[in-house]
Amino acid sequence: MKRLFDILLSVVSLLFFSVPLVLLALAIKLTSPGPVIYWSERIGLHSRKFRMPKFRTMRIDTPVVATHLLAEPDQYLTAIGGALRKTSLDELPQLWSILIGDMSFVGPRPALYNQEDLIALRKEMKVDTVPPGLTGWAQINGRDELSIADKVKLDAEYIAHPSLLIDIKIIGLTFLKVIRRDGVTH
Repeated sequence: MKRLFDILLSVVSLLFFSVPLVLLALAIKLTSPGPVIYWSERIGLHSRKFRMPKFRTMRIDTPVVATHLLAEPDQYLTAIGGALRKTSLDELPQLWSILIGDMSFVGPRPALYNQEDLIALRKEMKVDTVPPGLTGWAQINGRDELSIADKVKLDAEYIAHPSLLIDIKIIGLTFLKVIRRDGVTH
């Protein structure tokens, strides 16, 4: 049922956001050199690697680490990168990952391939037994403000109680969080 929900909602969302997707791609291309889409190597279901698309918000010379590990992350943002991140519009290309089954709408946010501490803790807590999500329980309960241990604890709580109604609630709360920009540091 969850996979069918993901397919239907991703198709509807891709159609709904088709014009904004094109306009954002054009804006990125016109304001910074490099590709429009950044393919980030992430860890997904059963700790397997997959490539996750995002609109590129950082310069092409940015080190490949989690943003919070950069000494001065703002120095690497493109002209419109900050706005894309604060509004979460950089995440829209992940609708493709949901459509093809690499991700779900709701689940733990996919870890970067080099976040060994997060990956190990997720394996230990069996959080890697569900597909990663565009949003998740940890996202609506603190996002960037949470420690890795707290994120994994919240993700484990979510997978312990699977429900389409909970997924719909998380998606709704995510929209509110994005509109209010709650929990976003970069």
